[in-house]
Amino acid sequence: MVRIRGQIGAWPVDLTVELEAQDWAQLAQHIAPTPVAEAAPAMVPAPVPNDALWQSTLELLRQAGQIEGPQLLGQLAGLAGSEAAGKRLLVRLRHCAQVRMATGADAPIYHWVGEGEV
Repeated sequence: MVRIRGQIGAWPVDLTVELEAQDWAQLAQHIAPTPVAEAAPAMVPAPVPNDALWQSTLELLRQAGQIEGPQLLGQLAGLAGSEAAGKRLLVRLRHCAQVRMATGADAPIYHWVGEGEV
């Protein structure tokens, strides 16, 4: 049995497909095995973090004390030069020992909690 859930445009999809063992075997005959090396996409190395940019990010939050996610994203996007780079900094902040995230009414709130190992 295979269950497929998701959306096609605005329409919700919840589909269950049940096949007997012989049906699976027959289906498998029509599928050509693909070598793993060809199927796997090329790995793109993650950009090396810019330490000066990271330090500026930490300083921005330290000075603010606390700030809502969307406002912080806007400031980080300006600091980093793009929204994508700003989002990467937000993700890094989520895993930083000096930062605590709290759930706000409309958005997460990032709190500076102190000096420690970066």
